[in-house]
Amino acid sequence: MFMRSIVSWGLLFLGLAFSVSPLFAAETGQINSPLGQNYPVYQPSTENSDDSNPVVAPAPKGELGLQQALALTMRYNADLAASAWEIKARAGQERQAGLLPNPDFSFEAENFAGDNDMKDYDVAETTFSVSQLVELGGKRGKRQQAASLERQLAAWDHEAKRLDILTGATKAYIDVVAAQQRVDKSRVLAELAGAVHRAVRERVEAGKVSPLELTRAGVEYSAARLESIKAKRELAAARKVLASFWGASVARFDRVADDLVLPSDLPSFEQVVGAVGQNPDLARWATELKQKQAEQSLARAEAVPDLTFSVGLRNFQETGDNALVAGLEIPLQLFDRNQGGREQAAATYHRTRREQQAAQARINAELSTAYQELKSAREELLVLDKELLPGAQQAFEAANLGYREGKFGFLIMVDAQRTLFEVRGQHVDALATYHKAKADIERLIARPLVSLTTESNIKK
Repeated sequence: MFMRSIVSWGLLFLGLAFSVSPLFAAETGQINSPLGQNYPVYQPSTENSDDSNPVVAPAPKGELGLQQALALTMRYNADLAASAWEIKARAGQERQAGLLPNPDFSFEAENFAGDNDMKDYDVAETTFSVSQLVELGGKRGKRQQAASLERQLAAWDHEAKRLDILTGATKAYIDVVAAQQRVDKSRVLAELAGAVHRAVRERVEAGKVSPLELTRAGVEYSAARLESIKAKRELAAARKVLASFWGASVARFDRVADDLVLPSDLPSFEQVVGAVGQNPDLARWATELKQKQAEQSLARAEAVPDLTFSVGLRNFQETGDNALVAGLEIPLQLFDRNQGGREQAAATYHRTRREQQAAQARINAELSTAYQELKSAREELLVLDKELLPGAQQAFEAANLGYREGKFGFLIMVDAQRTLFEVRGQHVDALATYHKAKADIERLIARPLVSLTTESNIKK
């Protein structure tokens, strides 16, 4: 009677162990920030499941726009694809965490191949049994919850990677635009220096100026040509960096569209700070803390001993009778009650809270720096556009005309020429600085900066 009860309870527990469903189902939702969400990204679940033949990005030709460059980057960037596979790996880890432990099958033979009556197999006893580990304390559910949160963290990291790559490609595009402008500027400077060199030669041949001025003009002409060569080399390097974002080793496009403009309005710093909560580097910490809490809960559950039930059939060869056998194994938690694991999980949770505070402070500092850089570059551009560029252009035209008419000396004309191209160079640098700072801010708030200006205008 007692044995029958043991067997009944064992079968009941084994049935429950196999019938319990995972407590936390896998979530497949994607985390998408407003910034760049219109660009499709690599999805390992729908293409090249084994990734043995990675898709090669098309080689754009002709003029390349910013939108096209970003679309190619988001679709074919290898780092972003690797990050997508990490999410898939975490999903597999979550699935594995929810699986039941496998049962064990055992075979045991006794009382055979001995002496005298036990010499043969006539009095042997053979036992076939199946045992099952039953985890108590909700370990499986807690383990799967921790794995589910790890997958969600991988999704947050993927979103952060997406924004990093989007921002990097945007800044690389800005570098190409600036490099193109410097090439155009240096080419015009070389053409002007060549024209001045010819004009000086004519005046020297006419005996109107000293041959020393021809030497000076030649030096200026050589320096302008060297500057043009340097600008072309920098453009080639910038083009290659941009193409590398979609996996190309050579830039096939002819040039990029020079579509960097200065917006008429700028959101306030308070508006920018108010939008920083969408930053995945900040938003992920709520999930991170939940994951550490899940690890703490799992560490506490590890202190609860698990049970191992077994049930089987024993055959008595001598009589031909069969009988059931059942067993129960309970570990004695005398020494190891996962004390160190619980302590580690608690310390990790508190460390994570401090890391969250540090991340908040770091992002606020980066946002403040980027906004000040943006504002300063915008003010510089306004002064350059309204005052310095027009004044430098007029001064150069007047000095050039005056030199040809013999009213000004060569040095005055050359100085006006240098000033004009220095101001043009400042304008290129300031425009690139502005748009790079804008890209940094958009990365930090995870949304287009123009959306803040639009919301502000709607409220007004």
